[in-house]
Amino acid sequence: QVQFVESGGGLVQPGGSLRLSCAASGFTFSIYDMNWYRQAPGKERELVATITSSGGNRNYADSVKGRFTISRDNAKNTVYLQMDSLKPEDTAVYYCNAHLQISVISREYDYWGQGTQVTVSS
Repeated sequence: QVQFVESGGGLVQPGGSLRLSCAASGFTFSIYDMNWYRQAPGKERELVATITSSGGNRNYADSVKGRFTISRDNAKNTVYLQMDSLKPEDTAVYYCNAHLQISVISREYDYWGQGTQVTVSS
């Protein structure tokens, strides 16, 4: 079955860095686009960063552009989120997501990690 192991969250001071990892199994990781979302208390889930299946294209939310970097290692079935210059407003639960869209048959597949807490506070 599909499984994710997310790690790397924790408590960090403003200006600090964290690296999130999401190791996947149970599906063909290399054909899925991978995303990182976050959800802060009382707020809707927000798309933070995306990377295409080959790693050739990456996109970021304006709020994290220039501070966060998404990457993936298809040999390890793992996606990463390097977070630098962290701010208190980055505090949230971070979720990895695997997404596959097959347009010719109008099907989409989504798998979600369990989430990891990131807290930015002095």
